[in-house]
Parts: sequence; C-alpha cells; structure tokens
Amino acid sequence: MKHIHILGICGTFMGGIAALAKALGYRVTGSDSNVYPPMSTQLENLGIDLFQGDDLTQLQATPDLVIIGNALSRGNPVVEAVLAQQLPYQSGPQWLGETLLRERHVLAISGTHGKTTTASMLVWILEQAGLNPSFLVGGVVQPYNETARLTDSPYFVIEADEYDTAFFDKRSKFLHYFSNTLVMNNLEFDHADIFSDLAAIQQQFAYVLRTVPSTGQVIYPAESKALAEVVNKGCWSEQVRIGHQEAWSSELLNADGSRFRVLHHGVEAGTVEWGLIGQHNADNGLMAIAAAAQVGVTPEEAASVLSRFTSPARRLQLRGECAGVRVYDDFAHHPTAIATTLQAMRNHVGPHAKIRAVFEPRSNTMKAGVHKDTLAAAFAAADSVYALQPAGAEVQLAEQLASLQSAEHGEEDKEYHQEHSVTAKYLPVTIKEQVNELADAILSDFQIAKTQTAAQATEEHWVIMSNGAFGGIHQQLLDRLANSSVKHPEG
Repeated sequence: MKHIHILGICGTFMGGIAALAKALGYRVTGSDSNVYPPMSTQLENLGIDLFQGDDLTQLQATPDLVIIGNALSRGNPVVEAVLAQQLPYQSGPQWLGETLLRERHVLAISGTHGKTTTASMLVWILEQAGLNPSFLVGGVVQPYNETARLTDSPYFVIEADEYDTAFFDKRSKFLHYFSNTLVMNNLEFDHADIFSDLAAIQQQFAYVLRTVPSTGQVIYPAESKALAEVVNKGCWSEQVRIGHQEAWSSELLNADGSRFRVLHHGVEAGTVEWGLIGQHNADNGLMAIAAAAQVGVTPEEAASVLSRFTSPARRLQLRGECAGVRVYDDFAHHPTAIATTLQAMRNHVGPHAKIRAVFEPRSNTMKAGVHKDTLAAAFAAADSVYALQPAGAEVQLAEQLASLQSAEHGEEDKEYHQEHSVTAKYLPVTIKEQVNELADAILSDFQIAKTQTAAQATEEHWVIMSNGAFGGIHQQLLDRLANSSVKHPEG
C-alpha cells in the first residue's frame, strides 16, 4: 500500500486531497501547524493519523510521496527535511490532476466570487440527474456533509482556485486540472499577497484557457469586461456566454432573488424557487445550469432540482435566532461580496428591518488596504457597521469607513451608489480591537434601540462577515442574547 504524507493537511483543499487519496486505497498521514476540529475530526474519522506542527518524527516512516500545501515554504523544518532526504514530493493540485483528473470530464468553477456555491450547485444538479459526480470543493457540500468525494463517475466537479500552487510552483492551482468545462464566474483584483494587479490575475486565466481542449466549453458572463479581455487573449474552445440577450439569461421573479426564471435562447426553460437570496446567487445558479447542460442535463431538469438545493456552510447561513434577532454567518471578505450579501439581505427583509453589518478585515488583500477606496460603499444597504481592527493592524478602518459618517462621500462611493441605485446615507460605525469588545458594543446598541422602540418590535438581522472564525462571535452573540434580560416586545 503506497504511503502519502500531506503537509498542511487541515486546510479545506488539502483535507479534500487526503480524503480522495484515502478513497483510492492509499495509506494517508499528515501534519499541520493547527490540528483542530472540524477538519481534524473528519480526517481522524477516515483513519488518517495526524501530527501536530513541525515534529520531524512524522517522516520516520519514510512516505512514498510527500504532498506539500501552499501554506508551507522554505525554512519550515519539515520541508527542509523532505528536501535534505530527497524524498519524492508534489503539490496537491499536481497530484490531483495527474492521479484523478486527467482521465475524467472535469467541470471546473473559477472566478473571484461564488466558486464554492456554484460548484456545490453543480454537484447537486449532476447528482440528482443520476451522474454521481466526484468532487472537491472549498466548503462543506450539502447534503453530503463532505468537501470531497470519489466515485466511479466520469465527471469530476472542482472548485478551481487561482491562488498559487506551492512554494516551488507559483502557477495558479487551476492550471493543473485538465478542465473540459471551465466556468469563469467573474473576475476582480484579489490576493494582493501574490498578485500585483488585476492584469497579473488575468494572465493566469489566459493560461488556463489554453488548457481547455477545442472540444471543451468556456462559460462566462458577457458583461464582465475583465473576462472579455481574458478571452480576447485567445480561446480555442466553444464559448457559452451568460447574460441579457445571450444563450443563457435569467429574470428575477422576486426582488430578493428567491425566485427566478431561466431562459435558454430567449425561451423559458424553467423556474427556480429556493431558500437562497440575492442576484448573485441567481447568477451562480444560472452558471451551474449552463455547465450541467454541457454534460447532457436539460435546463428544465436542472432548474427543478435547484429548487431543492441547500447552500454550503457560511454563505449567509442562519446561525440562530434569539430575542427578535437573526444572526448570520457569511464568508464575504471583499467589497463586492460584502455589497452583494448586504443588498441581498436588504431586498429580502425590506426597508424597515434593521441590518447590522459585522466585519473582520482578515484577507491579505484587505489587510494591505487595496480596497480602501471602495470598502465604505459596500455597506450601503446596512443600517450600522461594526468592525474588528486588532491593535497594530496595518489596515486603518476608521479612515476607510469615515465617509459613512459624513454627508460628503468620496468619488468611489458615489460611483457605487449610482451604479447600484443605492441612496447614500449616514451609517454609525463602531471599531474595536477585541472580539468581546465588539460584541459588547453590538449588544449595548441593541439594548438602547429596544428601549427606544419598546412600543414597536423592529426586526433585526446581524450579518457577520469574515473568511475566518472571527473569534466565535456568532455564538457569543447568540449566547449573550439568550442570557440577556432584553425581551422582544410583543407589539
């Protein structure tokens, strides 16, 4: 039995690699600097032995192959030992491509936003159509409660990330995936820690287009200027464009996106009515329907099964409800994602409900201040903003959000408001250095608001946005609401 050892195994992608290798019959072990649930539990349930940190005894069994995650680099003691002992090593994407993807029809979902959700939608459609796809997605796919699965199907759905592959391979991960159907959801500047500008990201997308065979398909939104520029660099595959007056389009039947019509060549092909909200999710759904059509699933069938789709965790996920407050968890960490999430919530709950946006600027791009000119405008649909800024943080949120507390808005804010038909308004902003301090402020403001509006119940929605755990603030707020003396007025 071949032994594979994985460095950085507790990341979502590398944990998925471990699950797939185990399903192939390999003996799998691994290590990470932070071995903790839920990924550690998932891996241990698979029978995978885990090592904590840089303990070099993990290499004493001399694995046949070491797979090195992109979070590790030169100077790491285990990496140095692998090189010194001349052990065979690969990146996760390279191993995946050469071992599993080359002989399958790969449906790859790429783009700045919506990869996990769209990939999960596509898995669901193909599964319900009887195609039994394998998958590797950057989130827990419902209802399977897994991030990865291996089947005997010829179809494999993968979330195709443009982040770099490994310290020894700076190409984007998706260049290893042998895509047959490539979905490009959208494209904006992100990952400022590895890309200098949008053009650098576009170049990686131009490279991946060169890997799609002439018998394959490339699916992308017609209105995206950034993606049009990529396609114009060279595309040798069938192009499937999404948008108004294109092969595929959608029409919202409810303003909040909970119901929309699917149009194929201008003819109604079905209606999706689901528990998701937002124009962005309708767009994601349309991409998944178009991708499924490339492997024989009719749009009528795809639209029907999407009505029973359950969103992956952390995509505007309701974490709990207490004292008239609904607390949500969302992965948004880019101004566009923040804006679309909050606007979707506003369209869903109406103009009179109160939305408190709670934000952690955790991504490398946000920390670098790349989005400092557009961040404030992203909160336009909220009623108040709460942000975490740890002591010594590079990003200065007070400056970036100052325009929300002023009648004078910057040019970037004005452009956003005009483009999205959103009225600029004063928003109270609270910034704290500690999670518990931020929770204190939110609960204090809530208590004051309830006292002031005691005669009339006001619906409250607290949207927590971060690409990390945010110090468990979601449960902290719910627990403290439950223990609070604040009661929801009877009206």
